[in-house]
Amino acid sequence: MSDMTTTRPDPDRPGDLTGSGGEDISGGEGDYALSGFLPYQLSMASNAVSALIAERYRKRFGLKVTEWRVMAVLGDGAGARRGEPLTQRDLTAATLMDKVAVNRACKVLEDRGLVERTQNERDGRSHLLGLTEEGRAIYREVMPLAKATERELFEGFDPDEQASLRAMLERMRARAGMLAEQGG
Repeated sequence: MSDMTTTRPDPDRPGDLTGSGGEDISGGEGDYALSGFLPYQLSMASNAVSALIAERYRKRFGLKVTEWRVMAVLGDGAGARRGEPLTQRDLTAATLMDKVAVNRACKVLEDRGLVERTQNERDGRSHLLGLTEEGRAIYREVMPLAKATERELFEGFDPDEQASLRAMLERMRARAGMLAEQGG
């Protein structure tokens, strides 16, 4: 007869990855199991969702994820500046993407006629970027698809779980931002 007990971490030792018998249950070298590492889990979830969305946007609109993110921020108006064009620096801050990726996405979108660049009257060293009429039309077409994909992803999550997940992700992003501002 085999032992059917489940091995669990010792509740009296939070963060401990050994079972009640002292065996390593981390799934890897001590407590270095990649699968249990929060940044890895967040990255894997983000990559899986991004890959799904990218395939849908690429097939229908010829957009890569970075290009769609730039369009989404421009279409959303970045909160308080709703409807106003943004600088590439604003876009980099709003998307948390690398400035080179934002620059590339803006160039592609501008070449396709989806984004227009105008002189920044407040700062002659930068330009403002905004959606063209064609860009706004694609944005209005993509948003229902994006919301439908979000609904599909949340199937099986009750409303409280959805709200909790959103709140925890926002807190995690804010905490990471605060730590980055403090110098790591």
